[in-house]
Amino acid sequence: MRFLYTIFFVLFTLHPAFAVELKKENPDNPAVLMKTNLGDVYIELFPKAAPETVKNFIDLAEGRKEFTDIKTKQKVKRPYYDGIVFHRVIANFMIQGGSPLGNGIGGPGFKFKDEINAVRLGLDKLKVFETEDKIHPFLLIRSQPEFQSIVLGPLVRKMGIKNQEQFKSRLEEIKAKLTVMTLMEAYENLGFRYDKELPSIEPKKGAVAMANAGPNTNGSEFFINLKDTPWLAGKHTVFGKVIQGMSVVEKIGETPVNPALKPLKDMKIISIRVVK
Repeated sequence: MRFLYTIFFVLFTLHPAFAVELKKENPDNPAVLMKTNLGDVYIELFPKAAPETVKNFIDLAEGRKEFTDIKTKQKVKRPYYDGIVFHRVIANFMIQGGSPLGNGIGGPGFKFKDEINAVRLGLDKLKVFETEDKIHPFLLIRSQPEFQSIVLGPLVRKMGIKNQEQFKSRLEEIKAKLTVMTLMEAYENLGFRYDKELPSIEPKKGAVAMANAGPNTNGSEFFINLKDTPWLAGKHTVFGKVIQGMSVVEKIGETPVNPALKPLKDMKIISIRVVK
């Protein structure tokens, strides 16, 4: 009896997945245990919604995918996320990690495409102009230069307009296009490309998504939402969600940060491994 008790105790202690019953949306979806210095976080991954992203995340986490060590410049294979910190934390918004230098600089030495279905997320129904003089808040436009950079400039370039004379001669056409333009079209003008076959997930609280520097620049950095962030839909691939340990994520989100939004005390990822 004591022998059996010892075996059970060892399994329970060394294999958290043995003791934790995870409530997943789909029992066939893989889940990972992200161990941090503040506690454990379990994440359900969505391979149907983002197959390449999920595979990249798991393979980097478990050391099966080759990446470029940013310090040595050598190609290596090892568990990528072990020891990496959450380098950007914004209270009541999100926590972000995956930077090899712990400062948002660098990456794994490769980039891969977004996996987003803008139609599934409803972006084909939302207009750039909610009313004649009100721009949709999801665009986060606060000034005329931002409007020109995010909406007008990309549209003009797509229309092949190359100078002020052409702009003036086609002004009514430009206005007409702006009146009916959807957020999906505005994002496509910025370079985003969408896949209507993917069952994309909305970026709600607890969602795990890829951080990027624009269209198709995914690598290793990811973030976890501390709240619903509908304005990020269509711009970041959501590939998982926290199903246990959200209190740990929130605790990380409450940590004091410096002016660069990096925690004053390291919020460290000890490891990320598949558990089911």
